[in-house]
Amino acid sequence: MIKAKNILKYYDNLQVLKGVDIHIKKKEIVSIVGASGAGKTTLLQILGTLDKPSHPNDSNLFINDQNILKLNDKELSKFRNLNLGFIFQFHQLLPEFTALENVCLPAFIAGKGKAETEIEAKKLLSYLGLSHREKHFPSELSGGEQQRVAVARALINKPEVIFADEPSGNLDTHAAENLHKLFFKLRDELGQTFVIVTHNEELANMADRKLVMVDGLIQYSSNE
Repeated sequence: MIKAKNILKYYDNLQVLKGVDIHIKKKEIVSIVGASGAGKTTLLQILGTLDKPSHPNDSNLFINDQNILKLNDKELSKFRNLNLGFIFQFHQLLPEFTALENVCLPAFIAGKGKAETEIEAKKLLSYLGLSHREKHFPSELSGGEQQRVAVARALINKPEVIFADEPSGNLDTHAAENLHKLFFKLRDELGQTFVIVTHNEELANMADRKLVMVDGLIQYSSNE
């Protein structure tokens, strides 16, 4: 599903990624852990096509057999919108839109019709136990509810891969546990692949594999 080789990233004279190689299988849940500054989020952003390696001609990145580093910006935006989903620590919901409208946005960007999109969004919110909250604004939702809306938004285009950056970092213990269980339910029922950067040891250890990053490299991988 994801194959990356020799991923390098520099910020001025600081080398953040030092030639990372990674292979993630379809329907696998992989956690990435490590100390702050180890390069976890930078790697996630490059794998998720939100950023590019510093020397793309010296690196390889394939997602579902698509050569990502050969796409132009327009092609890349379309690929990202249709194939990848993102969940962030602080939800990134737009405050002026309802839960339903927030979930619909990626589908509207993809050019999908309003009626079919709203039907699919309502199905997702129902699946996530939020049917009664679809007309509420983010400020009217709890942290756990906001994060489930963000999950629904990530799923609306039926992406192959979900990238999550500290998805439970802003949640209380109960909401975090529910979110963690939800990831595995989604994988089992909908077949998504998950790549999760987290400081939450419980979530990291639940994953099929835990990758430990140290100083810009993957030091070791558990459960292989």
